[in-house]
Amino acid sequence: MRYSLILLLSLGFVVTARAQSFDKEKMDSLFTLMAQHDQGMGSISLYQNGQEIYAHAIGLADIEQNIKATPESKYRIGSVSKTFTATIIMQMVQENKLSMDTPLQAFFPQIPNADKITLAHLLRHRSGLYNYTNQADFRNWMDQAKSKEELLEIFVENGVDFEPGEKFAYANTNYVLLSFIAEQVDNQPFADILQARIIKPLSLKHTYFGGKINSGQGEAYSYYWVDGWQLATETDMSHPQGAGSIVSTPADVDAFLVALFNGKLVSEASLNQMTEIIGGYGIGLIQFPFYVKKAYGHDGRIDEFYAMTGYFPKDKLAITYLSNGIDMPINDIMIAALSIYFGRDYMLPDFKPALRLSPETLDQYPGTYSSPTFPLKVTITQHDSTLIGQATGQPSFPLEAIEENIFQFQSAGLVLEFVPGEKLMILKQGGGEYHLHKE
Repeated sequence: MRYSLILLLSLGFVVTARAQSFDKEKMDSLFTLMAQHDQGMGSISLYQNGQEIYAHAIGLADIEQNIKATPESKYRIGSVSKTFTATIIMQMVQENKLSMDTPLQAFFPQIPNADKITLAHLLRHRSGLYNYTNQADFRNWMDQAKSKEELLEIFVENGVDFEPGEKFAYANTNYVLLSFIAEQVDNQPFADILQARIIKPLSLKHTYFGGKINSGQGEAYSYYWVDGWQLATETDMSHPQGAGSIVSTPADVDAFLVALFNGKLVSEASLNQMTEIIGGYGIGLIQFPFYVKKAYGHDGRIDEFYAMTGYFPKDKLAITYLSNGIDMPINDIMIAALSIYFGRDYMLPDFKPALRLSPETLDQYPGTYSSPTFPLKVTITQHDSTLIGQATGQPSFPLEAIEENIFQFQSAGLVLEFVPGEKLMILKQGGGEYHLHKE
């Protein structure tokens, strides 16, 4: 349910993709390595043209009972639930049961600024309402049941951070309220609405509104790593509601996205509204790049469950990774899987401990490097014991030392070799090699 806007990869200063068939053996090797080095536990699914073409699960769904994860293991999907909730609300708008201008006052007049906050503000995280999961004491009661009335009282007490429409600010409060609105419109619990409007029409066999975790029913527990996998606190699903209470499998999430983008759940006009990105967010969707490609989807976290899903319309590709334990960042996992799928040059990680260089050694490298034959300048800075790289107009990226004078950004298959005496940096990526000199 916690949210961080993740851009898969926009480094992009070398974009020489190589056309080749999907290397499933290499994909298997990636997840085998992750499992061998305790880099994560979870499950991935890829759909191409509406059919599953790859699935792989690693780790355990229940460590105490030694229950191995399978592609059918079910995970809490956190804020990916918001895409489901937004779809339900858009269906109700199409049915003229709601409009984008419907004020929150029509349902919950006690909420601050209810007369100014519209359905569109809630859907796009522009309501100004305080994000209730940011409360200082949230972790003290996250595992306790909360009634609708108790949650509404919390929202009233928390108040607002800014006026509606003023800016984007992610708040789980918005989507909890949207699920309460849906319940009033359809006059049934949100779990039943989800079942009737999405799960049953799409025949999703492993998706539902979650409850207490039960590994005997194929559900995974979540874990964090401290000298081994440790069981995480379990959020009570009574309060995340449409903001983060759905349980699913990667294949079911892929099937949902395929249906959404192929007109089986909402109209083309509604989908166009959902994919219109304003201030970094659409309606239940974010857009993220993979080099020159664009995907729509969402990421999520609840307890130690992590989720990331995306649909590439031009490639008709859906990809979802759901995890119940993370060491290798989920963003890096998705970059790796997509690199392998699209046939890009990608070095499988070896997960060796990072080489630590002395501050005196690192002092040799910072500066701005350029070349008349290379389109961008690359600036190297030092932060504590880490080197940070940044190309002109691009996000910064951490560099890992693999030898003295040689560093890598593994996710992008990038290697930088320094020759300090010559003020030279050799950039290697995608089969190319470029000599840049310190200015």
